[in-house]
Amino acid sequence: MPNSTPTARALMLAAVGVDDVEELFEQIPPDHRISRPLGLPPGIRSEATLDRLMRGLLSRNRSISDVINFLGAGLWQHHVPAVCDEIAGRSEFLTNVWGTPSSDVGRNQAWFEYASQLGELVGMEFVGLPVYSWGAAAGYAARMAARMTGRGEVVVAGPMDPERLAVLRTLCGPAEMERSLTLRTVGYDPATGRADLDAIAAAIGPATAAVYIENPNFLGMLEADAGEIAGLARAAGAETIVGVDPISLGLLAAPSTYGADIIVGTTQPLGVHMHAGGGIGGFIATRDDERYARQYPTLQSSLAATRRPGERSFGMTLFHQTSYGSREDGNDWTGNSVYLWAVVNAVYMALMGPQGFAEIGTTISANSAWAADRIAQVPGVRVRWRGFFKEFVVDFSDTGRTVTEINAALRSADIFGGKDLSTDFPELGQSALYCVTEVHTAEDIHALVAGLKEALA
Repeated sequence: MPNSTPTARALMLAAVGVDDVEELFEQIPPDHRISRPLGLPPGIRSEATLDRLMRGLLSRNRSISDVINFLGAGLWQHHVPAVCDEIAGRSEFLTNVWGTPSSDVGRNQAWFEYASQLGELVGMEFVGLPVYSWGAAAGYAARMAARMTGRGEVVVAGPMDPERLAVLRTLCGPAEMERSLTLRTVGYDPATGRADLDAIAAAIGPATAAVYIENPNFLGMLEADAGEIAGLARAAGAETIVGVDPISLGLLAAPSTYGADIIVGTTQPLGVHMHAGGGIGGFIATRDDERYARQYPTLQSSLAATRRPGERSFGMTLFHQTSYGSREDGNDWTGNSVYLWAVVNAVYMALMGPQGFAEIGTTISANSAWAADRIAQVPGVRVRWRGFFKEFVVDFSDTGRTVTEINAALRSADIFGGKDLSTDFPELGQSALYCVTEVHTAEDIHALVAGLKEALA
């Protein structure tokens, strides 16, 4: 690496005023540092040998292109139209970072279309550019609510993805940090898989800045009492934040219709492939109300009049509120984002239209319900609850087999089984979260059922 030469190292050390790089790590306690050699194998100097090694490692992977996949739990397999990839690969978008106002008009228009279409989908008028993930969006929304109400507690209602909850907890900050928020998690009703209304009512108090609920929730269940929960929050002077999977909104009512003040969620189902190691997109949406707009930490793409009469153009607004415009003085430090995915999302939503979203929602609902019926017919297996969308909990406790064993057997049949819930939700026993979308065929479901019978034989 160019900066690893002795001359470069000496220049950098001189610039920061130290004689040895070890001085930079004095604040790390000795028992937190490894003093022994790592024992790594010697470096590979041959490019051909390295190429062969990497290809061998990569060939061990099994992707959703190779198997039938029923994994979801926050990253779902949906069909991505070819035109989404085509537009994402265009140099105008792929290589665009920041330019002049005139050169960025096309990009800004694409972002404006993203915000407009997503706002219509969730039933809100004001949508920021996407952040890194759903968890990040939930965290920023919680902090928005805290700034608006002057309160310091957030009630998390119902089952939530543990990873997403960890991101939310991180963005709320440790107790020692200034402006940190306290999370109060409220469990779910084991009889229904939905948020416990009585427990939520007991948790809400004068310090509650917001109540956060997901619909559908992490276990796939539709929160039938979401409107009542929003009413409880409103009566206490708190904001209601609803997390949502946007692919469900062609079939389900938009959260704005049952009392959501701030809507967050993921944009990954809207034309973005499954992938790991990078952001998959999260959005924040509210009413077009200055009270909310002034609290956004994200970039906004707006349409406004220019100096020429009758002409309008696209540009960024409320820039000073962001960490881009004000650095550490912004509303929040938003970090990395996924602006290319916003362009892809705009393409996907334009292709689908209202009828397309209605059709895909109906298809997913029918496919998942039929799959649950077939799985429930396997001896010893039961589907925990009904009234779900796209994902449902399958309980294998009565089979005497663990989810780990069952999933291993399914993998040998080229099937990815559901996400093992036994660690994160031990009260559910040996249960797994299965995901069925529009990409699954009757043959896929038949193969899964046959694989389960073989694994449990």
